[in-house]
Amino acid sequence: MTTAPGTPDAHVGTPPAAAPAARRVLAQAAFEARMILRNGEQVLVTAIVPVLALVGLVQGTFVELDTGGASRVDFLAPGILALAVMTASFTSQAIATAFDRRNGVLRLMATTPLGRGGLLAGKVLGVLAVEAVQVVLIGAAALALGWRPDPAGLALALVGVVLGTGAFTALALLVAGTLRAEAVLALANLLLLVLALGGGVVVPADRLPGPVAAVATWLPSGALGDVLRGALVDGTLPLVPVLVLAAWTVGLGALTARLFRWH
Repeated sequence: MTTAPGTPDAHVGTPPAAAPAARRVLAQAAFEARMILRNGEQVLVTAIVPVLALVGLVQGTFVELDTGGASRVDFLAPGILALAVMTASFTSQAIATAFDRRNGVLRLMATTPLGRGGLLAGKVLGVLAVEAVQVVLIGAAALALGWRPDPAGLALALVGVVLGTGAFTALALLVAGTLRAEAVLALANLLLLVLALGGGVVVPADRLPGPVAAVATWLPSGALGDVLRGALVDGTLPLVPVLVLAAWTVGLGALTARLFRWH
């Protein structure tokens, strides 16, 4: 149907409708994943360093390990995967989000149809996409080194990956949303180093020195490492580490929701 000459068209000037919420979140997730994977420094930290660490620790004899009867690669691969989850969900997200906040990007994005909830959901999904790439690369390297994970534990390991991603992404947002960007840059790298060396990630908490072991057991890093080792080495889902990791996820998520500042 045409309109008479001089009659305003009802469609002229009508703003286009926003895409469905799910599509907006997925688009943001794809953007977040691309930003990480296109950054050479972050690719080095999230993908290349874990692979090199795995190869070095498995092939090298400079570090003595009590593997409990398992091969070195079977013992180490779950911990390296846990470390990769931490680098992607914590270090990368904390630094990127802190500088986005400082530059006003977060405040701008929060006013779009994506909204604050959609932005946060997109970040979590983007991290999971990056972690899928990490799993493929680290898994391929481990298999080439003779890794033989328990088939029954492959699906169970996803529980640890999802909970670990939730806990460390919440921690990343908590730090990025409350501290200055420069402080986040230093703290995120320092905290990753401390947790990698003494947080029960690569080496189980019960094999660390007494006082350190007592603390590492209850850290999200130690719980994540224990969950992945239990799943991929023994084919079981250890209850206590799962509960510890879930508690950290809920607690850090609540703190982030309460304290996060968008500008």
